[in-house]
Amino acid sequence: MRFVWLLAGCLAGTLAVADDAALDNLRQTGKAFSAVAKKVAPSVVFIQVEGRAEAERVTRDDWPFHDDLFRRFFGDDFGGLGGLGSPSRPAPRKPRRAVSQGSGFVFAQAGEVSHILTNQHVVEEAQRITVRFQDGREYEAKLKGADVKSDVAVLEIAGRGLPALKWGDSARLEVGEWVVAMGNPFGLSHTLTTGVVSAKGRTSLGINTYEDFIQTDAAINPGNSGGPLLNLDGEVVGMNTAIFSRSGGYMGVGFAIPSNLARVIAEQLVGQGKVVRGYIGLAVQPLSAELAEALRLKETRGVLINQVNPGSPAEQAGVKPGDVLSQFDGIALSDGGQYRNYAALAKPGSKVLLGVLRDGRRLELPVQVARLDEAALQGAEAAKTVGIGVRALSQEEARRMRIAGAVLVTGVEPGSLAALAGVVPGTLILEANRKPVGNPAEFTAALDESEGSVLLRLYDNGRSRYVTLRWR
Repeated sequence: MRFVWLLAGCLAGTLAVADDAALDNLRQTGKAFSAVAKKVAPSVVFIQVEGRAEAERVTRDDWPFHDDLFRRFFGDDFGGLGGLGSPSRPAPRKPRRAVSQGSGFVFAQAGEVSHILTNQHVVEEAQRITVRFQDGREYEAKLKGADVKSDVAVLEIAGRGLPALKWGDSARLEVGEWVVAMGNPFGLSHTLTTGVVSAKGRTSLGINTYEDFIQTDAAINPGNSGGPLLNLDGEVVGMNTAIFSRSGGYMGVGFAIPSNLARVIAEQLVGQGKVVRGYIGLAVQPLSAELAEALRLKETRGVLINQVNPGSPAEQAGVKPGDVLSQFDGIALSDGGQYRNYAALAKPGSKVLLGVLRDGRRLELPVQVARLDEAALQGAEAAKTVGIGVRALSQEEARRMRIAGAVLVTGVEPGSLAALAGVVPGTLILEANRKPVGNPAEFTAALDESEGSVLLRLYDNGRSRYVTLRWR
């Protein structure tokens, strides 16, 4: 019996020691979070944005003389309001300035000037921007530069001695690693939440043009946008940007722009006020198991190249449609979003190695990166909107058809505006908005200049005709 009691006492002591150890571990974790908060809070700002003044209709309740006594003696027209709110005469309007809020953080400081990073959507259409620090200091900020496609913006303030946060390497983040989000949800200044990295490399979410999001379960709510996502060393590994929610509030899924992407964009915005992106000139699609089998591939790693633009750096390097793009400058690719990001971030004039698989052979093709023409890209997006793919006529085709200038429709998206208008592959486009189009660049430029609709002159079946495509 004594032995039983002794054993029970030993077990109880062991459990107590284990409980104490577990509590100590939790305390240490809590202290790590507190240390991060103390370290970074002086660099995190609350951002208030005042937009364009909007007219607000004055209601009867706003009118100081609206009561039964005044109406009995003076009627509804008292004070020249002419039947306030009545259908016959519109109520006057008073100006109301739109106000929105967000977060940001100091990432660079030089002399009398400090730069703050935030989301582009936080400061969109801002007329006045005010930033407030934890100690209550307020500064009026000006927009140094913004990039809509990545949702990154840089603000500039005149402030000396403001601490800048240190950049971390988002590529070294691991799924399951602790992260800390700081911002101003619902206007509640300098709020800290914690979580883990749920996933990396999230693309094709439809949030930004260029996407490579870190997914986290750290609570991110309205007002957190632009705030830093930090590791336990207090380094910025991301910028909080968006949430997945059916209610408008936190549901355990938040997204942050990785620091390695945000940093490159921010440095360009500070240096030149805009972002210059690289251009390689190819399009890719997912490599499904069926496609891999048809191409006699043993695996589905990489992406399938389905288009190489004429005259592009990719064509000059020998890239061909049907090649499987497996690596970008030594980095393995798993989806088209990755390729899009890496190509855009490549410095124009630099050389990158594309790893491709062709007919069972692995090739490394050096490509000299060109500068992306944003105007041409916008036109290409417009062409995608109406559902048309085009190419230039060869000299032989132009001679045989006796056509001086036109572009040939190579593809039409089923159900698109072009398809509904009866445009089919093989149709020639002679004019766009009454201007001749002799090459794809002129065609996409005409679409880019269009404000929601385009008038096309087509030639097919031996006759010409006009069609209008309207997308707004």
